[in-house]
Amino acid sequence: MARKTPGLNTSSMSDISFLLLAFFLMVSNINSDMGIARKLPPPLPDNVEPPEVRERNIFVVMVNKDDRLLFNKEYGRIDDLKDRAKEFLGNPENLPNLPEKEEIEIPLLGPMQVSKGVISLRNDRGTSYEMYIQVQNELTAAINEMRNDLALDKFSKSYTDLANAQREAIDQAIPVAISEAEPTKIGGK
Repeated sequence: MARKTPGLNTSSMSDISFLLLAFFLMVSNINSDMGIARKLPPPLPDNVEPPEVRERNIFVVMVNKDDRLLFNKEYGRIDDLKDRAKEFLGNPENLPNLPEKEEIEIPLLGPMQVSKGVISLRNDRGTSYEMYIQVQNELTAAINEMRNDLALDKFSKSYTDLANAQREAIDQAIPVAISEAEPTKIGGK
C-alpha cells in the first residue's frame, strides 16, 4: 500500500498575508516629495507694461555657488534672513532707504499702509538645493510671522484660525512679494 504524504492546510494563508500587508501599509510612513507652496501672480496682458519698481523698494537676496548669502550687496547669514526680510517689508519707522508704503482701504481692516517692497531672489546655478529651500523657508516664515502678528492685532486670533474673509484681508495687507530670477552664475566667495 502506498503511503500518502500529509499536506498543509493553506486555505487561510491568503487571508493572513492580506492582513499583514494591510497592517504594514497603515503603520509605515511613505515618503512623498513636497514642493514649495507658492501662488504665482497671473501674467500681465500683452498690452500692459509691467510696473516700474524703485530701487528702494527692492531687497536683493543672492545665493552664490558656495551657498553664501548677500543681502543688498552685504554678506549675511541664513539665521538673519527672516528678520532682515521682516524689517524690510514692514519698514516700521518709515525710513527713506526702505520701501515706500501706500494707503489702501481693505475690507474688515480699514485704511492700511501696505508696503511696496519686493524681495528679489537670485541663485547661482551651483547653489545647493538645501540652501535654496532654507532661503525659501526663511522668506516664507517672515511673511507668515508678519501676517500672524497682524491677525493677532486686528482679530485677536492667529492667522491660521481666521475665517476666509479675514485671511484674505490680511493677505491684502501683507502680500507675498517675492520675485525669483532664473539662476545665473553669480560668482564665488
